[in-house]
Amino acid sequence: MSNDPWLKSSIMAKRGLAKGEAGKRHELSIEAQGDFHYVYGPYAKPVLTINPGDIVVVETEDAFGGVITSETDSPTAKLVFPFLNPQCGPVAVNGVEKGDCLAIHIHAVETRGAQPAGTTCIIPEFGGLVGTAATAMLNKPLPERVRKMHVDKNGVRWSDKITLPYEPFIGTIGVSPEIEAISSLQPDYHGGNMDLPDVAPGAILYFPVHAKGGLMYVGDCHATQGDGELSGVAIEQRATVTLQVDVIKGWSFAWPRLETQNFLMTIGSARPLEDAARIAYRELVRWMSADYGFDEIDAYMLLSQAGRIRLGNMVDPKYTMGASILKKYLVS
Repeated sequence: MSNDPWLKSSIMAKRGLAKGEAGKRHELSIEAQGDFHYVYGPYAKPVLTINPGDIVVVETEDAFGGVITSETDSPTAKLVFPFLNPQCGPVAVNGVEKGDCLAIHIHAVETRGAQPAGTTCIIPEFGGLVGTAATAMLNKPLPERVRKMHVDKNGVRWSDKITLPYEPFIGTIGVSPEIEAISSLQPDYHGGNMDLPDVAPGAILYFPVHAKGGLMYVGDCHATQGDGELSGVAIEQRATVTLQVDVIKGWSFAWPRLETQNFLMTIGSARPLEDAARIAYRELVRWMSADYGFDEIDAYMLLSQAGRIRLGNMVDPKYTMGASILKKYLVS
């Protein structure tokens, strides 16, 4: 486990099979991955099998599969829907079964590849303020536009006048559903394309397991992103992701969860957006009741005063919201 002292008191360290201790280190390069996956499902053969506590270093491709290389490129000409958000994996974990929890501590998300390493663009009929196939309008699509930019730890160089903070995170990560094959463009109860900036280095994710081995997928890393990913595209980047994976036996719940040093978060995905918020807050009420001694009504009342809501994406087939509460308000 990394050197952050709080991790020793994390749920992963207290309840995981490896107790927060790091195991063997594995490398999953682009070459070792081979073909990427564009669905989350139980039908792909694991590219790697690890033990609880092991660390996996994964080289990810950007959401466009690396095909947008110039500001003169046409996204319409270059991109082939639905083959976007290429995912690495699946990674199977020994000893994890349906009804268990897969805990994933994000050690690092590091920009990889030549500069300009960041890409964003306008894709016709895709985004939060335009007509789409699901929100049908007669208006003409917005014109395409591609923006490439330098990305490093000092920031994202949007222009000569604007440097955005370097706040890397994983846009798409999760486990296999039990029977479905769900597009890597869609978030749901298995995780997937949540585009939630809190899924960042230092955080621990908790996923309910639906298939033997868990079958973890990961890809679509961002250098930074605003709440909502408004145009449908963040600062997309290739990345090297370092993950420590553990197993919590017999801990199951309905939707993904997240832990940081200061807060707990539950994540819901749905349309309309308020249903995603309702899912997230309902799951947080249930978590506070099950594990922290709260009566459900008391938890509901407290969250009305102290809850915080984070908008992940408002552009994908389902929208994502994260509901959180500071740990200092929880009594175990």
